Amino acid sequence: MIIVRHLLAVCLAVLFAVPAHAQSHVISKTALDKAILERTSREQADRETVVSFLHRAEVRQVAAKAGLSIDKAETAVAMLGAQDLEWIAGQARQVQNDLAGGASTITISTTTIIIVLLIVILIVVIAD
Repeated sequence: MIIVRHLLAVCLAVLFAVPAHAQSHVISKTALDKAILERTSREQADRETVVSFLHRAEVRQVAAKAGLSIDKAETAVAMLGAQDLEWIAGQARQVQNDLAGGASTITISTTTIIIVLLIVILIVVIAD
C-alpha cells in the first residue's frame, strides 16, 4: 500500500510539474504581436517593391511587347503568398538595382528576368 501511495504521489507531482514547465516556453502576447507586425510590414514592403517594379517604364515596354497585362500582374500581386511574394520581390529588387546602377538600356538578361517575373506572378495567381 505504501508503494501505491508513493507511486501515486510521484505521478501527481509529474502531472502538476509538466504544465508549469511547458508554460515557461509560451511566447508572450507582446512578442507575438511584434512578430506579426514585422511579418506584415515585410510583406507590405515586398508588395510595394513589386508594384513599383511593375510601374517602371522599361517593364511596361517589355510587357507590351510580350503581350502581358501589367494591370493583371498588379492585381495578382495582392494575392501572392508570402514565399512567392518574397522571391518575386527579391528578383524585382535585383532588376531595379541593375537598372539604377547606371544601365541606360535593358539588356537581354534583364528583359528576360522582367518577362519571367511577369509570367510567374500570373501563373502563381492562376494556380491558386
